[in-house]
Amino acid sequence: MTKLVAVAMIEPGEDIRVLGGALYLTNLRNTGAAFSFAEGFTVVFTLIAVAVAVVILRTARRLRSTGWAVALGLVLGGALGNLVDRIFRDPGFLRGGVVDFLSVFGPDGEVWPVFNVADSAIVCGGVLGAVMALRGIEFDGTRGDAEDRPDTA
Repeated sequence: MTKLVAVAMIEPGEDIRVLGGALYLTNLRNTGAAFSFAEGFTVVFTLIAVAVAVVILRTARRLRSTGWAVALGLVLGGALGNLVDRIFRDPGFLRGGVVDFLSVFGPDGEVWPVFNVADSAIVCGGVLGAVMALRGIEFDGTRGDAEDRPDTA
């Protein structure tokens, strides 16, 4: 939804200063990965996003941990949000540019690369997933491997 609003309200090349310049709204297309890395590999990133979505959906049946559900939900939502752009936006099927519209501390990514809400969801989900993994929390909500826990019987 945020991308639809950005495309409808912001002209390409326009920068709207908000929050005293801490944030700028713009309208760019990214055919690469995060931070415009590997531009021109849109088909590859499309296939990766599909694979990520399939793996998360298959894993969802085993989820009993709220933390993991939130983490994987954020990654899935972000991946699908960007996947829709890659499939349906110009220049064509599987080659579309992802709409990026948030630029922090400067217009047009002068300070930090331009991104979108889906990118933020992927990063937040990835960080939360890393925290869950480092804490040893499994998808089913248990901690670590059952063999590693002391016998309490």
